[in-house]
Amino acid sequence: MIRNSSDRGSSGRSSRHPQRRERGGPRGRLLAILPLLILLAGCSSLSNLFGSNDDDMGPELPADKLYNEGVYLLNEKGSAKEAVKKFEEVDRQHPYSDWARKSLLMTAYSYYETKQYEEAIGAAKRYVSMHPGSPDVAYAQYLIGASHYDQIPDVTRDQTRTERAIQALEEVIRKYPTSEYAQQARKKIEVGRDHLAAKEMAVARYYMEKKNFIGAINRFKVVVTQYQTTRHVEEALMRLTECYMMLGIANEAQTAAAVLGHNFPDSPWYKDAYRLVKGGGFEPSENKGSWISRAFKKVGLG
Repeated sequence: MIRNSSDRGSSGRSSRHPQRRERGGPRGRLLAILPLLILLAGCSSLSNLFGSNDDDMGPELPADKLYNEGVYLLNEKGSAKEAVKKFEEVDRQHPYSDWARKSLLMTAYSYYETKQYEEAIGAAKRYVSMHPGSPDVAYAQYLIGASHYDQIPDVTRDQTRTERAIQALEEVIRKYPTSEYAQQARKKIEVGRDHLAAKEMAVARYYMEKKNFIGAINRFKVVVTQYQTTRHVEEALMRLTECYMMLGIANEAQTAAAVLGHNFPDSPWYKDAYRLVKGGGFEPSENKGSWISRAFKKVGLG
């Protein structure tokens, strides 16, 4: 029975249950993004200030009143869906005002809060397109990535959403490297890449069970060449050792075991690879011309 990486202890989360994805980014950071409640200072009663209801929305209402009603509904009442109506009304009635710009970002955030991710992505993309010079554009770009990220599926399913999340979060790092969201984006990208590697490992193990060792090698190769910084690379190298031994390609098996031992000498996976090679009458020995050796040298791990 083939083990997966989670068999080696509690260091990594199960690849089939990606529910440990951290969600600390957009939520709870509202006051750090926009000076949302400054205009409320000195008001003796929020309920008096926002005494109007949806029926009051009309051409005569000023932008700041609509905006602050939306903030009140979002922060005090926890009614993100109702808040969206207020923010969108600002854009409808005062499309060229600074309040409309702020309301568009708040619309994206409110959609995110209600898990209407496609709407959140749409509003955030519109903000990035319309206000590229805004100090809050990094947050809007981060919201796009976070909305994709929160929809990452189980590793048994198509991973297009994971790839989109990584791409959007990489934009945060590339365009706004000094923003407070760059570090959060890096953490999410790391989890996303681990998820993609887990998908490759799951398919490769399936091929091994079916004795399709060439198919398995091709999948493990993806992990070794593209996802070396994930927790799955150690098992991938051991599985390569196993597949190559099964195919009688001893020199590649020796190289896989040697690279594993060189980069992860204390790994339990190396102990397994070492036993496999020794059991075949060989020693771990790195062939510098092997794709495995070149892959690790390329990123400075070999």
